[in-house]
Amino acid sequence: METVDIRDLVRFSDDEPRRTTLVEAERLWSEVICLQGSQGVGPLRDDRADGLVVVLAGRIATQVGKERGRMDRWESVAVPAGEVLTIRNASEEPAVVLVVTAPPPA
Repeated sequence: METVDIRDLVRFSDDEPRRTTLVEAERLWSEVICLQGSQGVGPLRDDRADGLVVVLAGRIATQVGKERGRMDRWESVAVPAGEVLTIRNASEEPAVVLVVTAPPPA
């Protein structure tokens, strides 16, 4: 069994969101996304994969399909296959987000 300390993947870039793959397996994929300032990711969409977004640090604005909301640390949201996902940092503090999909994105 190999473990990974997610804190080792937390790095920020002034130029763009920093995205680092955490797990890449046959039926599961995940990445850690580090956002600062007004950085964001999306729109993202996969018609085959369900997703899960978990805020590990900070606060983000999230849009799943037509629904919008703000998420704080430890909050999560499911993203059904076929729905569009957009996330953006929603505070002056940096944010760290875990995104998981099954199966891996196409």
